[in-house]
Amino acid sequence: MSRTQTRPGVLLAGVAALAAVLVALTGCTSKSDKKDGTDAADANLPAAEGLLKESAAAMGNIKTAKFLITADGTIAGVALKRAEGVLTREGSAQGTAQVEQMGTTAELSFTIVGQTVWLKGATGGYQQLPLALAASVYDPSAILNPDKGIAKVIGTATEGKTEAAESVEGQDTYRVSAKFPAEHLSNVVPGVTGSVPGKLWIAKDGKRLIKATFDLPAVGDAKGGTVIVTFKEFDATVNISAPK
Repeated sequence: MSRTQTRPGVLLAGVAALAAVLVALTGCTSKSDKKDGTDAADANLPAAEGLLKESAAAMGNIKTAKFLITADGTIAGVALKRAEGVLTREGSAQGTAQVEQMGTTAELSFTIVGQTVWLKGATGGYQQLPLALAASVYDPSAILNPDKGIAKVIGTATEGKTEAAESVEGQDTYRVSAKFPAEHLSNVVPGVTGSVPGKLWIAKDGKRLIKATFDLPAVGDAKGGTVIVTFKEFDATVNISAPK
């Protein structure tokens, strides 16, 4: 493993990448036609309350997952344009990210093991940094942490509505719209405030989260935008080690 001197610009880009990469994010709500007090838009759809509870429990038990994140728009605190890789419940992660820095897109490779982060740009070797440096912006173990990650976000959603049954990447899912309080969503999406609208696509079988979208509001000069995250290959064998 080689270490290079850390320049401020590269370091900031790397931290922004980690903050965005290990994020779990991402509509609007629909008005129900039901008159019987249920929260499903169709009598044949299961109520959102039960789906959210089951999905939170299912995601709380996930040990590993492969993810893809794409971001569209200008979102405060998120320089990410695209990221993909693998995550573990313990907080290890490995993958690639595209982040925007001063009008240009930087390509980064990242590896997180224990209390250390390794970052590598398009040229040069890896930079080894303490995890605490990234954790000051975002806790990389949060996304699969059952107490504060995506499971907690799903479990604390409000105003849930089951909107439709849809297929996502060949899997049968239920689409649920809801609002997500910043108290918990901020552990996964740093900097969010208020109540953020989003949509979840929950697998019919197993109730795992297949896809999520969140519309993030304008903040200052940032006009806001949408971040989409998809999960697959749950609990596959993952071996993440320090770069050599």
